[in-house]
Amino acid sequence: MSHTIALHGGETDDILKSLHKQFTINDQTLFKITTTFLSEISDGLSNYGRAMAMIPTFVKGVPDGSETGTFLALDLGGTNLRVCEVTLQGDKNFSLRQQKYKVSETLKTGEVTTLFDYLADSVDAFLTESSPSADPSSLNGGDSYMPSGEVDTPYLPLAMTFSFPVEQTALDSGVLLTWTKGFAAKNAIGKDVVKLLQDAFDRKHIHVKCVALVNDTVGALLSRAYTSGGCILGAIFGTGTNGAYVEEVSKITKLGDSRAAAAGGEMIVNTEWGAFNNSRSALPTTPYDNKLDRESINPRFQAFEKFISGMYLGEIARNVILSLIDAAPKPILFGGRSSALLNKQWGLDTALLSEIEEAWEGLGRFSSPGQVTAEEKLQRIQGVLAQQLELSPHDISLADADIVRQVCTLIGSRAARLSATAVAAILVHTGRARLWDGGEQSSAGLKDEGKRIGVGVDGSLVEFYPHFQTKLRASLRTLVGPEVESRVDIGMAKDGSGVGAALCALVAQRQQVNRTNGVYAHDHPEEPTSPLRTEVAYLSSLS
Repeated sequence: MSHTIALHGGETDDILKSLHKQFTINDQTLFKITTTFLSEISDGLSNYGRAMAMIPTFVKGVPDGSETGTFLALDLGGTNLRVCEVTLQGDKNFSLRQQKYKVSETLKTGEVTTLFDYLADSVDAFLTESSPSADPSSLNGGDSYMPSGEVDTPYLPLAMTFSFPVEQTALDSGVLLTWTKGFAAKNAIGKDVVKLLQDAFDRKHIHVKCVALVNDTVGALLSRAYTSGGCILGAIFGTGTNGAYVEEVSKITKLGDSRAAAAGGEMIVNTEWGAFNNSRSALPTTPYDNKLDRESINPRFQAFEKFISGMYLGEIARNVILSLIDAAPKPILFGGRSSALLNKQWGLDTALLSEIEEAWEGLGRFSSPGQVTAEEKLQRIQGVLAQQLELSPHDISLADADIVRQVCTLIGSRAARLSATAVAAILVHTGRARLWDGGEQSSAGLKDEGKRIGVGVDGSLVEFYPHFQTKLRASLRTLVGPEVESRVDIGMAKDGSGVGAALCALVAQRQQVNRTNGVYAHDHPEEPTSPLRTEVAYLSSLS
């Protein structure tokens, strides 16, 4: 318990102890969750239709930072559509220029053809407005696809980064499994998203060909690999969560006797780990998690994501705070007073939790050179709560501020510790770590023995939430031991949705070269092959 517990007593102290017990994950539980993770990884690699889908991406190359070229990316991340031109400089660096376009709620929830028409129009607008640096006739970044009757007009190659769950069947083909992140466009589930985009280009006579489909988590992996010289895992810890890693094709047994399986080698797998343990047999749920899940738009789905991602942490905190306001026979918080914001579902943003932790730790705008007492820190939190929760300052005591601080710390810490189980499971599954029993540790016999293990991360939680990565690392050390953890190089994946899209286009080029030379690329033997000729390619990323 916090040293500020002197502010409380009696029944309040008992309730706080109960909250600590419910939200604190001990080491034994961490190991149980990681073991369950390993089981669901193996199950998803062996069978289609699992919640944790373990989707083969057909991306069979990882960059090393030497690649060059200029590419166009289209990034759909929510309310804005971002179109950017990415220039890979070949020295692990890149530059980009961009333009944003607004995406309305009508587009998110209307007919899917209307949404994809808008994507196509945005690509066309950017190309028209920006005066791209190369004439289409000089392109060599991919197939020069010639439409019937227009043999003098090559199509520009494009790769699409798509951050929604799809069952991918080839590098340039994937069926949408479900919408997430507030999107619900009609008549999209079960459709090939590459074909939807290609049909939009063709309807509008826009000379662009989609050559690759890549998830935004795959983009994070590729981006980090480019800027750091190597990466085996890309992970998103932000509004949502997911991971993609480099897998041995021989372990993806659900590929059966396909040409992909016969070719062997390695392939990036999109785990869709947000849906890990939907049964909640291992995840330590609380009544506050159950309430959130029951009232969500997808009850009993995306269980792991609901425990650790930014979209949900604020709602968990709101549920706890309301239970303390409504406590009987005597309220625990704010004298029993609430606000319209607190009473509204999703009314409390995870950014508030982050700000409260910053106020307590003296970070960000709360940093100061001198010593700050606990009382002064709690006064800061009082101010944050009054402003953000729309409560009267007179209704927020120092004890209230301390209780809310503890609630926020418990929820954030639990998210960080659970996130570590996903990273640990991938390290163990790929043979780069063993679950640690606390004894002497040796890396003998492990893959990449003694070498750096690259992990690319992206998302607001891992980038901005106070001490999130530090707590994740501490739990990772518990799970795989200090020797392995010390070699795990966790770094931000710079603009994974844009740069990752560009790098996926490079993968598409290389695999097209292999196909041209009679080497396996993916299961599209009927597609025409053509020699590659360029420095500039145009691609799109939908994330």
